[in-house]
Amino acid sequence: MSCAFNGTAGAPGNASSTMLEFRTESFNGYAVKYSPFFDSRLAVASSANFGLVGNGRLYILGLTPKGIVVENQYVGCPQLFSAAHDLLRFDTQDSLYDLAWSEVHENQVVVATGDGSIKLFDVALNEFPIQSWQEHKREVFAVHWNLVTKDTFCSSSWDGSIKIWSPQRADSLLTLPTHSCTYSAAFSPHSPSILSSVSSDSHFRLFDLRTPSSASNHLTLTIPLHRTPQGLGLNRLQQHPAVTPPSEALTHDWNKYRSSVVAVAGVDRYIRTFDIRAPGNGPLTIFVGHDYAVRKLAWSPHLSDVLLSGSYDMTCRAWTDGNSVKDERGDLMLGGFGEETGRMERHTEFVMGVDWCLFGAEEA
Repeated sequence: MSCAFNGTAGAPGNASSTMLEFRTESFNGYAVKYSPFFDSRLAVASSANFGLVGNGRLYILGLTPKGIVVENQYVGCPQLFSAAHDLLRFDTQDSLYDLAWSEVHENQVVVATGDGSIKLFDVALNEFPIQSWQEHKREVFAVHWNLVTKDTFCSSSWDGSIKIWSPQRADSLLTLPTHSCTYSAAFSPHSPSILSSVSSDSHFRLFDLRTPSSASNHLTLTIPLHRTPQGLGLNRLQQHPAVTPPSEALTHDWNKYRSSVVAVAGVDRYIRTFDIRAPGNGPLTIFVGHDYAVRKLAWSPHLSDVLLSGSYDMTCRAWTDGNSVKDERGDLMLGGFGEETGRMERHTEFVMGVDWCLFGAEEA
């Protein structure tokens, strides 16, 4: 499996003119994240045998003038460690499905594993994980750090729950039931108390931790993702195959500039954006183009209308939603279509992860 990184976005159908590539031999990448502290460091969570069975490996990679180099790598098979390229390898018994950098410690990264555990590594230490938690009953598929308070992170699992953790605590702080296989969970980048998720039941859920726990376990909003949109774009949308029956939602992300806008995607191949202030109106924008399920989404941290996606069709694509086009009265035109602005087709297997560098306006 290879990890490819663009320096600039290319035209649709063409790879970028600036491309770095690193091959994770014998392991298949599941997630990639740039460090929030260094523009030249990123982490990759990977699994043997496409994550179906076997070990996992966490790579810490450095971007250099000579290409991508391994700074550290942690491997999956207990009691076993060896030197490779003068670096230690460490084992985690099961596949790695996701990761998140700490927002307060430049060397710490948390990973989600297939055995239901969550592990915290310090990449400056050649030791086993500095912390490990085991509360989920099934595979952990997502971890996400709180970008506002920076002192907690969340995880979601196939066991139908979301948990909130502190690196300083041995047990979880809170458990939020979703009653459905939850592929993605994330804190809002605009509020420390807002948490969201998407699940196999084709619903987006919003939790507000400021509400009483007795009030539906902090659940304040659910959006059926396949509801037919209302508004001026309805006739056009009804003529398009993007109107599909409910299917599993695999990924979502919050817009970094518009605090009420989220993007969601999954098995049906389409990307939808929603405004949580008007959940009954259906999607603001639909992005059509991927040939297979969309596995990962990431809004740009630099441009409010730009979205990056990775799919099982082996492509990464950049899109614009035009900031949700408005009509002559200034109202949002619902049910419109986004535009593909770039495509990267260098991968030869499923694209499972995408991310943006915080320090460069066009680096992804």
